[in-house]
Amino acid sequence: MKLSRHQFLHLAAGAAVLPTVSRIAWAQAYPTRPVRMIVPFPAGGSTDVVARLMSQWLSVRLAQPFIVENRTGFTGNIGTEAVVHAPADGYTLLLATTTNVVNAAVYDKLNFNFIRDIVPVSGVMNTSHVMVVHPSVPARTISEFIAYARANPGKISMASAGNGSQNHVAGEVFKMRTGVNMVHVPYRGGAPAVADLVGGQVQVMFAVMLEALEYIRAGKLRVLAVTTSARSELLPDSPTVADFLPGFEASFWIGIGAPKNTPAEIVDKLNKEINAGLADPGIRTRLADLAGTALPGSPAEFGKFVADETEKWSKMARAANIKVS
Repeated sequence: MKLSRHQFLHLAAGAAVLPTVSRIAWAQAYPTRPVRMIVPFPAGGSTDVVARLMSQWLSVRLAQPFIVENRTGFTGNIGTEAVVHAPADGYTLLLATTTNVVNAAVYDKLNFNFIRDIVPVSGVMNTSHVMVVHPSVPARTISEFIAYARANPGKISMASAGNGSQNHVAGEVFKMRTGVNMVHVPYRGGAPAVADLVGGQVQVMFAVMLEALEYIRAGKLRVLAVTTSARSELLPDSPTVADFLPGFEASFWIGIGAPKNTPAEIVDKLNKEINAGLADPGIRTRLADLAGTALPGSPAEFGKFVADETEKWSKMARAANIKVS
């Protein structure tokens, strides 16, 4: 059959529309099977707790199980790389954190580029770090701690969630700014680091507030300061590190990402449901209980936030001369 030019162009236009129509239909039907949410850190830590909270919300809203999978190791890079190499179909998500942008700044030989290979879906929560010490440390203020550390060079162990983690970088910047000599002890996540701090195996940590708050309230850890630019409503009597070291600021955020080339329609659908959760009074109360505030916004807004955080932590890592091979 010979087609006229008009008929050919009409059919060609229809064929061009088909991929777009099928993508929209696919997104409207999504999800049709369980979705994995990869958490690059151990169960029980701040990221795991938030991942399970949001997974429960999404499971109800989207009528499919959102299953949390802890893929630990290499300061979060193993879990992140698993998501980078997953199919870009919306069925594998990453629980992304500040650690991802810190890793981008301090690791030279990663097999992926976080900014390039992970598409931002939505922010979830922002919180503070706290500088906490074991009660055996004879210091109740930053000034007293600096004096104690200077009098005991190399005798204080500083825990972190791993080499190149955000609490590692914050601690190294503190060391550089104050001239104290502390021994860095990296762990495979924040939860085991805090557990050893409570047990007295290490003496100090710039811990995520969520992971340390219950121990602070129980008197098992002593807080010296928070790392945000303003005081925390949860610890109103605690000063900021910036009160002693002007300009010092280190917050901790959690968000959700997906492999690059994940269809925009699916990203937008997930973003809409996550933001609905962040507006829900029950979720907001739970986040407040976890020492956090909601971090809503569009994928583009979360992407700009991540880019700004990458620049900030890169400057901190360079200032402290931190590189991890």
